[in-house]
Amino acid sequence: MQRRSFIRHTGLAGVLAAGAAPAVVRAQAALRWRLASSFPKSLDTIYGAAEVFAKKVADLSGGKFQISVHAGGELMPPFGVVDGVQNGTVEMAHTAPYYFFGKDETFAIGCAIPFGLNSRQMTAWMYEGNGMKLMREFYAQYNIVNFPGGNTGAQMGGWYRKEIKTLADMKGLKMRIGGFAGRVLERLGSVPQNIPGGEIYQALEKGTIDAAEWVGPYDDLKLGFNKVAPVYHYPGWWEGGPQLDFFINTKAYDGLSSEYKAMLEAASAFAHIDMQARYDARNPAALKQLVAAKARVLPLPKAVMDAAFRESMALYSELSAKNSNWKKVYADYANFRRDQNLWFRFTEAQFDRYMQSSRL
Repeated sequence: MQRRSFIRHTGLAGVLAAGAAPAVVRAQAALRWRLASSFPKSLDTIYGAAEVFAKKVADLSGGKFQISVHAGGELMPPFGVVDGVQNGTVEMAHTAPYYFFGKDETFAIGCAIPFGLNSRQMTAWMYEGNGMKLMREFYAQYNIVNFPGGNTGAQMGGWYRKEIKTLADMKGLKMRIGGFAGRVLERLGSVPQNIPGGEIYQALEKGTIDAAEWVGPYDDLKLGFNKVAPVYHYPGWWEGGPQLDFFINTKAYDGLSSEYKAMLEAASAFAHIDMQARYDARNPAALKQLVAAKARVLPLPKAVMDAAFRESMALYSELSAKNSNWKKVYADYANFRRDQNLWFRFTEAQFDRYMQSSRL
């Protein structure tokens, strides 16, 4: 199982981190890789996960395995990183897999799909369920080996020039939305736009789009969306727990020693946890700042949520009938989601509801 491999390798990494590197590791050849990110440097948390990863690999290897991190557009376009890894232009990338649903909708399952798993459930599916196994079988078609590379947690529903009050307000809405969720928005009559993070503000400011979602308060505050679209809706029903990934070229990965592979595995797990911790720690203060700056934080109408849910489930059924990759992965994902929500409703959700309604 992936879990047993992970534990075995991270055991080695723990020895290395403690400063007691065995001779076999010290004997490794020096290596330098390039990592292409899909994100701008200004987003220190989501882009920063790749830097955290690269630093950890360098530390574990005693400086012998160096990975240089390059922001979106520096080596290749933000949405060109899968092609770059597949073709061996770069050894690896850090990205949101759902950006590439146009190649195959199954990419989205490796990141987030509407009304999917939350962040803890996604991690559980990857490490303890069949997620890692199934996604690696799929990514092998693109010469890619994947490792989880962070999760933002549940996201906000985006910034809007005008409040969404009814389902009718979704008709004709031009909205920047990442990845696969645009398919559902189309079914609601909206017009999705897939725009890289660094270009969203300008599109909102010029009125090219009517709304945009990115991540949540911390990143959204840095990007200044509240200055051009005052209504901040929630929740992001399309991203209950979006997972970022490190994509590694299969040939480059296969050429590594077992020790270097173990370091990549350990470093990715560290970066995966670190990203969510940063978002969870930083979002509350950022939300307070946005509210102080007169952002209107409002829930999406239940009618919109219900319609989006119905259309999402219908879309998944249609895809299962025509895309064998999707059918194979989604069947397992859906079963895992069902059982996870059965469990979470009794403890996690009840505890959270109580605490959030209490005066602290």
